[in-house]
Amino acid sequence: MEHKWVSGFCPCGTLKLRALLLVLLVLVCSNLSQCVDLYPQDKDSVLLFRSLVQDPSQSLSSWVGSNCTNWTGITCENQTGRVVSVNLTSMNLSGQIHPNLCKLPFLEHLVLSENNFTSPVPLCFGSLRSLKTLHLDHNRFQGIVPDALMRLRQLKELVLNGNDLGGLVPWWVGNFSSRLEKLDIGFNSFHGEIPESLLYSKSLKYLDVGNNNLSGILSDFHQSLVFLNLESNQFSGTLPCFSACVQSLRVLNLANNSVVGGMPTCIASLQALKHLNLSFNQLTYEISPRLVFSEKLLVLDLSNNELSGPLPSKIAETTDKSGLVLLDLSHNSFSGEIPLKITELKSLQALFLSYNLLVGEIPARIGNLTYLQVIDLSHNSLSGSIPLNMVGCFQLLALILNNNNLSGEIHPELDALDSLKILDISNNKISGEIPLTLAGCKSLEIVDFSSNNLSGTLSDAITKWSNLRYLSLAQNEFSGNLPSWLFTFPVIRMIDLSGNKFSGFIPDANFNTSINFNNGELGKMQREPFGTSHNADTKVLIVVTGSSELSFNYVLSSMVGIDFSNNVLDGEVPGGLFGLRGLQYLNLSRNFLRGRVPDLEKMWSLRALDVSHNSLSGHIPENISSLQHLTLMDLSYNCFSGLVTKKQGYSRFPGAFVGNPDLCLESSDGGCDPASLPAVPGKAFEGEEVEGRISVWVFCLSAFLSFYFTGLALFCSPRARNHILKTSA
Repeated sequence: MEHKWVSGFCPCGTLKLRALLLVLLVLVCSNLSQCVDLYPQDKDSVLLFRSLVQDPSQSLSSWVGSNCTNWTGITCENQTGRVVSVNLTSMNLSGQIHPNLCKLPFLEHLVLSENNFTSPVPLCFGSLRSLKTLHLDHNRFQGIVPDALMRLRQLKELVLNGNDLGGLVPWWVGNFSSRLEKLDIGFNSFHGEIPESLLYSKSLKYLDVGNNNLSGILSDFHQSLVFLNLESNQFSGTLPCFSACVQSLRVLNLANNSVVGGMPTCIASLQALKHLNLSFNQLTYEISPRLVFSEKLLVLDLSNNELSGPLPSKIAETTDKSGLVLLDLSHNSFSGEIPLKITELKSLQALFLSYNLLVGEIPARIGNLTYLQVIDLSHNSLSGSIPLNMVGCFQLLALILNNNNLSGEIHPELDALDSLKILDISNNKISGEIPLTLAGCKSLEIVDFSSNNLSGTLSDAITKWSNLRYLSLAQNEFSGNLPSWLFTFPVIRMIDLSGNKFSGFIPDANFNTSINFNNGELGKMQREPFGTSHNADTKVLIVVTGSSELSFNYVLSSMVGIDFSNNVLDGEVPGGLFGLRGLQYLNLSRNFLRGRVPDLEKMWSLRALDVSHNSLSGHIPENISSLQHLTLMDLSYNCFSGLVTKKQGYSRFPGAFVGNPDLCLESSDGGCDPASLPAVPGKAFEGEEVEGRISVWVFCLSAFLSFYFTGLALFCSPRARNHILKTSA
């Protein structure tokens, strides 16, 4: 038995030993494959390249030794150690490119994207005959594209986007390589026309020449393109049918050119189209009812044209699982009512119909669009009330209905929109009080109820809007005292309560809560002149991902201010209000305020101050020469007294002291001139009601909205649309 046992064990042990040896052999081979030594000449060339490169982030510090796998951004062929790929994307590199980089005869991929390289594109790149990919985008390369690159017969991708290149687009660019699939020269300064060779390059799938100075008649392309971006150039002519791309074209962006004529129905035959942007052109006429896109279309932007007639009752096919995500027909001349068919676009997440001639009521069935996140119907002539069914859009983030003829009251049920960030119903005829239930909209950040017929007092329910950044209740019928919690919003930038019937004192509250009111650095960032729009110009940013989901964001860039003008406030001005270092705009005019004006020396960011038409007295504030940003000031029609000397810095505000008979201004001979009173009180400032008086319209509110699909980056603004497109085929 013992012999049999031994004879049975040995084969088993031998098998295990062989298996162990096999595993060890595999591991050794694997390690050997990871220890490829750089070919000596290639190593020398790469090191010489590094010698001229400035590398503050030490991204290339791993370029030591000979093991290719340890060299960041370098890939070698396993057998020979020859360098086949150099990828140094986004490494904060700058400086010059050493010509020895071109002595890598087996180099197939050269990617220097998103760095700070300067100088012209090296001529020696033309000697890299094995090159398949050349990406030099988002640097500062200058000059023209050298003709030497036409020797790169194997090239599949040439990406030069985002540099300082110019001149004519090279004549040879469409036929130098029979393998060229991707050409991206966007965001440069190329001029002239598109070379005819590009129109017939059979291998080309992806073409981006956007944001240049190219011109000429818009021509049809004769290859199966997948991506075509010609935006922000000077192309003219009518819209081609792109018949060679019927089965292939997914993205077509012709925005911001001078395309004229109507929308040809053949454009809807592009069966693979997912994104169509024809905004900011000169398209005219009505949209034919026969123009219906397939359910594959996700983004349709026809904004900022001269299209007219009724809105198309059906613009695209839709299914339960696919259909339009973004529809933008804003800034045109569409008329008539909003068709009910729009409420059947079940996948719609953003709808922009602003700045048209639309009438009638908002369709009640709009609540059926349960995926809707942004709706902008502003600047039309819509009537009726805000439909109660709107609460069905429970994912809504921005509701923009300003400048219409809407009436009725704000429905208390709107508190169901608890994700809402932007609510703008300004310049309508909405009445009643602000429902207490709106406290449930805790995500609100921008609220504009101005220029309506709203009334009542301010309820502390508003304090639930803890993320509030902009609040305007101007030009309504609100009354009562200003609440003490008014300055407690931590990120508030603008409070406008002007043109109401608020009474009592301005509360001497804790003015230190708002980080924006107290941050003196904010004023140094605002260099643009005052705007001329009375209302906030809201812009929104959205992202459309590959799965057709939309995510919302915006960036608010507005003046920081407070406007309590045109009320019946009395009492003294709280000293803390004049200690806000970040405040840029303060308007307390046309009230019944009395007492002295506190010192202005802490208001480092102040750009506009209006306390006119009150009963303020005493001496005017001391030296204001340190307030370098102050450009508008009005202290007229008060009871100020005393001498105003030239060294106090008030001489740059002529007329600011009119209507203060006890105030003397230092004259050129050192004497005292009374602050002149017009013959007819108020005559000097009679134009201020129209355009002269400092008011909330001196400030502009901005935010952004962007859409991109897959790798598609798309800038979109409801009221000032602009698209920037970056995607891969």
